[in-house]
Amino acid sequence: MTGVTLNSVIKKYGETQVIHGIDLEIQDGEFCVFVGPSGCGKSTLLRMIAGLEETTGGSMKIGARDVTHLDPSERGVAMVFQTYALYPHMTVKENMGFGLKMNGVPKKEIEAKVAEASRILKLDEYLKRKPAALSGGQRQRVSIGRAIVRGPEVFLFDEPLSNLDAELRVDMRVEIARLHREIGATMVYVTHDQVEAMTLADKIVVLRKGVIEQVGAPMDLYRDPDNRFVAGFIGSPAMNFVSGSVKGGNVVAPGIGNTLNRQVASAFEGKKLLVGLRPEHIEIDPAGNDLTVDLTESLGGVSYAYLTTAQGEKIVVEERGDERVTEGSKVGLKFEQERVFLFDAETELRIR
Repeated sequence: MTGVTLNSVIKKYGETQVIHGIDLEIQDGEFCVFVGPSGCGKSTLLRMIAGLEETTGGSMKIGARDVTHLDPSERGVAMVFQTYALYPHMTVKENMGFGLKMNGVPKKEIEAKVAEASRILKLDEYLKRKPAALSGGQRQRVSIGRAIVRGPEVFLFDEPLSNLDAELRVDMRVEIARLHREIGATMVYVTHDQVEAMTLADKIVVLRKGVIEQVGAPMDLYRDPDNRFVAGFIGSPAMNFVSGSVKGGNVVAPGIGNTLNRQVASAFEGKKLLVGLRPEHIEIDPAGNDLTVDLTESLGGVSYAYLTTAQGEKIVVEERGDERVTEGSKVGLKFEQERVFLFDAETELRIR
């Protein structure tokens, strides 16, 4: 197995540039997830690594080999798509081994590789079935098995779980995480779902408009985001943002309790800030009356209260325990000062 290196990679469609000089190193055996909103360039970047999209500028290596302009078949990668793309008239066993058969691999070698992939993915009891007799999750496992038998240097996943229902997505996340632990391959995975990114990744690459916003381990991005976009994208529910300013070196945020115990550099005096707090880092203060409870959502062990500040800003609070707020009540907020994130309102960059 081996890693992937991108150097100043660019992608243009005519005069329209969609990938803007990306530099990235994915280590050997690493599980790297590209995440971001629709249209951010994550699938385009993955298809460039696969060789399904031509690289307009820059270079790309898989291991020590420059693969920038190589055909997909020469890159040593295998791709798992959102759609399963299985042959309906073939059995599971035949689907998994078909690519090897077309490449002239001996029958005994094909059988050995299919058997090993089947063992890893727990498909032994389904080998004689055809795709129509399988569930969506089982079909996706067959699709992954087809990739495994090729013995690629790098596995590429393009939103492989988006066609599955919620329960199956959870099951398949566990399957893919277990697969990575067992075979130790380099994996690059595209998703718009930050929950998938947080639970699967060794490294997350957050993309927006064809540019990398931040790269890091899941909890590093959660705890130490570089800007408002990353802070709001990583974490569910999303981080709350309210308006603030700097007066006398102190941060003032009327929406969450006026003056905060945070001082910032004199260069920010009089400037507008954004004050960020995650829903799970806030507690309801029933003795307060600064915010109105608009709506509550109870999910059993946890509920979410949707509040409006006196300034009309919206805040979500996660609640646990038996005592929870009711709609229409007036409340305040309690939080630890070190949990507060500050951002420049103009540039949206983090103020540390």
